[in-house]
Amino acid sequence: MGLLSQNQNTYYSSGNSGNYGDYQFTSLDSIINGFMVAYVGESKLISKVNRTDIQFHAMRAIQEFSYDIFRSIKAQEIEVPNTLQMILPQDYVNYSKMTTSGTDGIERVLYPTGKTSNPFAINQTADGSYDFNQTIDGSTSVSNDLQYQTDSDTWTGYKSHTPNEIRNDYETNENYLDHYGRRYGLDPQHAQDNGTFYIDANKGMIHFGSALAGSTIVLHYISDGLGTDNEMVVHKFAEEAVYKWIAYGVLASRSNIPEYIVQRFKKERFAEARKAKIRLSSIKIEEFTQVLKGLSKPIK
Repeated sequence: MGLLSQNQNTYYSSGNSGNYGDYQFTSLDSIINGFMVAYVGESKLISKVNRTDIQFHAMRAIQEFSYDIFRSIKAQEIEVPNTLQMILPQDYVNYSKMTTSGTDGIERVLYPTGKTSNPFAINQTADGSYDFNQTIDGSTSVSNDLQYQTDSDTWTGYKSHTPNEIRNDYETNENYLDHYGRRYGLDPQHAQDNGTFYIDANKGMIHFGSALAGSTIVLHYISDGLGTDNEMVVHKFAEEAVYKWIAYGVLASRSNIPEYIVQRFKKERFAEARKAKIRLSSIKIEEFTQVLKGLSKPIK
């Protein structure tokens, strides 16, 4: 019996636009059912196991594989507002890259700055002591907790600063001669004028420099793959790796399993995960060869 559940007319119709290419994935329920058939039962390695145990280890496998094996396909695009801030996505775990998109549609990479932050700014009185007065609905009272400003002076100064672009040094012959050689010794992470950003993990915000006001920003980020039921799918290149992950998780959590069995599945789990990562890297020999052709160009 074939695995395709719909005919070609249904698949290619406009009403199926949200499910194009879904054959490359296997659902979490299919993974659990397949594991129950292949690994659980009489005369098998695992004689009996609760379905909830399998589901737990399957979800952990999806979560771990989403970080460094599954290809991250999530991205959000916004136009940077006057506040120069972007809210982190609801299912955000980490970012893979931050880019700015120009009128030509080409994405240019932005680099984070480690030279600033958005600390909690404590309210102080005129003599520098901490001010514990808080105002709620127009009435002022003394609190036992420190009171903070809405924005820190550090963040205010960062977003109001207009950066100097390096390329302006070369617009005239005089400036060219005056600034000749001054790029030597630059920190490479700052030797670009695409703009900078930093992430305030405490407040869940991304802060941009003033040069990016009004720019189109694209955030490519990594999630754990467990946000919604539709996300909990496994690429078929990594299906066997998930089975080995579940088997090792179930066996390692039991007390009556010989240690050599546990170590065997630990090694198999690692080997299958490595194989899945190689498969999902999607290296095409023609594309790889085309890139290498650039190495043969002489530098004059």
